Amino acid sequence: MTQRNARTLPKALKLAGLALAASAVCAPAFAVDWGGYFRTGPGGSKKDAQRACYGLPGEGMKYRLGNECDFYGEFLLSQGFEKDGVNYKAHLMTNLYEGNTDGDTSKVGINQMYVEGKGFDIAPGANFWIGKRFYGRADVHIVDTFFTNMSGTGAGMNEVDVGVGKFALAYFHTDAANERQVSGNRINAELYDIAVNPGGKLRLIGTYTDGNFSDDPRTAVVDEGKDGFGFTVQHNQEISALGGSNTLWVQLAQGSAGLNGNFANLSAPSGNKSWRVVDGLTWQLGAFGGQAMVMLQQDKVDGGGDTDSISVGGRASYAFTKHFKLVAEAGYSQRKPDGGATQKLTKFTLAPTLSTGPGFWNRPELRLYVTTAKWNDAAAPFMGLPAPAFNGKTKGTSYGAQVEIWF
Repeated sequence: MTQRNARTLPKALKLAGLALAASAVCAPAFAVDWGGYFRTGPGGSKKDAQRACYGLPGEGMKYRLGNECDFYGEFLLSQGFEKDGVNYKAHLMTNLYEGNTDGDTSKVGINQMYVEGKGFDIAPGANFWIGKRFYGRADVHIVDTFFTNMSGTGAGMNEVDVGVGKFALAYFHTDAANERQVSGNRINAELYDIAVNPGGKLRLIGTYTDGNFSDDPRTAVVDEGKDGFGFTVQHNQEISALGGSNTLWVQLAQGSAGLNGNFANLSAPSGNKSWRVVDGLTWQLGAFGGQAMVMLQQDKVDGGGDTDSISVGGRASYAFTKHFKLVAEAGYSQRKPDGGATQKLTKFTLAPTLSTGPGFWNRPELRLYVTTAKWNDAAAPFMGLPAPAFNGKTKGTSYGAQVEIWF
């Protein structure tokens, strides 16, 4: 164990110990819920180089199977209790991140720390919350991207029945990221669980952001925060014939708002505009399961031109026995900056896998993998990170073992 890890791990143990101690006090009312996620394992690249990963900049532009160069884990403790007809629940989630296979840069943090309550007499059906939390997230697993992600520190209410569906309203705040940025504010309003067709539900999300800036003391420049607006339409469709589901996103954003419903650059002018369409399909037909995605996106920077992005790919698994699967993933990503060369990347992974069951979503999975990737010269600066560039080469191969589990 490195000296840095020796210093870092006690912090994690202290956090976990405090959480367990706090939960023990409330144990007579409700049991403690324990859950989490992590991925870890060794890996390398052809010719015994440092492990390499392959992806283009931007959300949804990196297919993750056999293509994750970091270790990551998150661990959640939740304690519920009831008092005077109100049900409360406290949540604490710690995380551990290591950017390399076995380096000395492990970081421990807190992803979530909030309290929620339901049953207040002013609105018995509504759920109220305050704190730092994951909020309103919806993802495509194979690219590890939450295309809707309003997480942050704030306060709000959800689960408000309005007849046609449910309503949620939340306020978030972010503090200074540099000496000129004072703060940022965000409001998310959401109408969800709108039944629009058999097995299909609609979700509508509106976002407003603004940044508050101070004058730069070193110059005579007076800066002001920028407003932003965003809107998402998300349709979730259960497909019983495929044993799965489909999620479609149509998203627009302007100024300091992000496409995912979160903050973007708080100093971005209103001329910055983006749109995105994403469709993700998941299926399980007997032993054959998988997920596929297509994404189209355009980002326009005021005075700086457009960037067009395309991502198409899928992962398939076939269970030869109850506990052994062969998993394969292929993805193509393309990014075209205005006035620049088109960046192209193709990636393929094959992974013999042991699992607790034959389904696509069964975890844990213990995998061996081989990943190969090809790209053009325009994409070369982004390949192999965090390892050094491939010295002008336009292809690479990686291999390794990985465990992924959620519980």
